Amino acid sequence: MTGIPHIKATIAPVRETIIQHSLYREMQRMEDIRSFMQYHVFAVWDFMSLLKSLQRHLTCTDIPWVPKGSAATRYLINEIVTGEESDVDPNGKRVSHFELYLEAMEQVGADTSGIKECLQQLERGKSLTAVINGLPPAVRSFVKYTFDLIAHEPVHVQAAVFTFGREDLIPDMFLALVNDLDKQFPGQISLFKYYLERHIEVDGDHHSHLGMEMVQELCGKDPEKWEQAAQASRTALEQRNALWNGILEEIKTFVE
Repeated sequence: MTGIPHIKATIAPVRETIIQHSLYREMQRMEDIRSFMQYHVFAVWDFMSLLKSLQRHLTCTDIPWVPKGSAATRYLINEIVTGEESDVDPNGKRVSHFELYLEAMEQVGADTSGIKECLQQLERGKSLTAVINGLPPAVRSFVKYTFDLIAHEPVHVQAAVFTFGREDLIPDMFLALVNDLDKQFPGQISLFKYYLERHIEVDGDHHSHLGMEMVQELCGKDPEKWEQAAQASRTALEQRNALWNGILEEIKTFVE
């Protein structure tokens, strides 16, 4: 077995573990949503960084411009970038998914100081390694894996992790939970609900198909590339499961 079916078979067990994770059942209060978002926002941020790494590899972002790669992969990644960086909020205003997530955090009363301080430190010239080392334990390993991938792995591996390790992992049960909380707390969680709906509608459907086309284009008929893509995707999902475990532990500590 090779190609997309091989990747899906390789990641299937850990993907199912994430979809059935007990974290979702534990998130029953607004405090739980706040705790979740304060950690998950770092995954939203490093996802955007992985996206921009792919754009840098697959298109020309330098001056003077010269053709780079195939027009097919340029189209695929540029369309995904447009959707992630310039989607619309509930009022039709253009916004990146990361900025939309921050707005959703502010609406529910989640603490945004952690992620904002992280970005400010980078803008002040602090090294990425130092910033990552200062992150909470629940997110440090997850973010480090992503940026190590960006720094050291070839583009076909990055594309596979982007597509199979990140894009479509918000299960329906999580959205159902948020819908219930939105009914309990009218107007307090609507932006987070909207973010999840957009994630499922855009990222989990259209973008995932574009991502698969991109991986197919980059791996071609090379069995070694497909195996590298499959193993990296599985590792990325294992990192996601560990992140979910860390968030769950935080939530249970908070309850106690």
